[in-house]
Amino acid sequence: MTPAHPSAVSAAEGLLARLGVNRSGFRLDLGLRLVPGETVALLGPNGAGKTTTLQVLAGLLALTDGRVELAGELLDDPVCARFVHAAERRVGMVFQDYLLFPHLSAADNVAFGLRARGVPRKAATARAHAWLDRVGLGAQVDAKPRALSGGQAQRVALARALATEPRLLLLDEPLAALDAGTRAQVRADLRRHLDGYAGCALVVTHDPLDAMVLADRLVVIEAGRLVQEGAPAEVARAPRTEYVARLVGLNLYRGTSTGMSVTLPAGGRIATADVVEGPVFVAFPPSAVALYRRRPQGSPRNCWPGRVDGVEQHGHTVRVRLQGPVPVLADVTAGAVADLSLVPGAEVWAAVKATEVHAYPA
Repeated sequence: MTPAHPSAVSAAEGLLARLGVNRSGFRLDLGLRLVPGETVALLGPNGAGKTTTLQVLAGLLALTDGRVELAGELLDDPVCARFVHAAERRVGMVFQDYLLFPHLSAADNVAFGLRARGVPRKAATARAHAWLDRVGLGAQVDAKPRALSGGQAQRVALARALATEPRLLLLDEPLAALDAGTRAQVRADLRRHLDGYAGCALVVTHDPLDAMVLADRLVVIEAGRLVQEGAPAEVARAPRTEYVARLVGLNLYRGTSTGMSVTLPAGGRIATADVVEGPVFVAFPPSAVALYRRRPQGSPRNCWPGRVDGVEQHGHTVRVRLQGPVPVLADVTAGAVADLSLVPGAEVWAAVKATEVHAYPA
């Protein structure tokens, strides 16, 4: 299902919220619009306000100011003293640790929310069985949580949340508790289930791959405020803060462009293949950076001296952090670390082709 553009959402269709919360010196000030059939990933560093956002939408925390409307129903508005408690909201929640009841079977866990909403036991059990069959756990209806794998527990938690037919589904780091071997398959399964979900879904995650695979749109917040949003490919191509650049794995700088040359505030210069004038962002991947013990012959347009400030394993490569006129992250092989003696304090040269550098208006 292709969701409508967020600007087209109305209070009668999806989620329309302006979240204003003051707590312990922190201020959340965030507008959110989600349409039915859309999955949005909410990202941000620790302390950005992601958990506060989930708590407000779930009905676990009241707004200081603003309002929350879901499918035409006003859930929270301090001005008119309206606050709908969590148990009365059409909101489903999948927690990071799933929070399954250990003494209940998978079927009883899924039926719990239905029973709490007044569905008779027989009907709730039948619906729970149907949902477990839908998520591929028809053979585990009688299993207790301790007998389930991490991926199976995640699917039980998802079935429990969806069984109540929520208008809004909240997922808090839904894959964080899984091992790397299980995560890829469960991620693909979760995407399939979200594609078939008719309501709005908001996924909170620290993992950029989870966000890119699961979400139709990314919303990035820092210090309680929106800093960037858009389709995953759009955000990855043109990050607008250092956090977003790190998230998508890019070197990011801000400077002033004249033609195809960008001057950085500290005085460094970066050549680019893009012709842009005025304030710009400049980005390129660490994999585009080549390191040399001496200045490379041919004088590439982007060539800077640097001192190794840190070396760490990064996936299948090694990430080297350089300080210099243009601070750079470079991804190299373990062999290159040995050949170039890339230890902290080592003096090297970094080179990047101008064709690898992307400049866009700031």
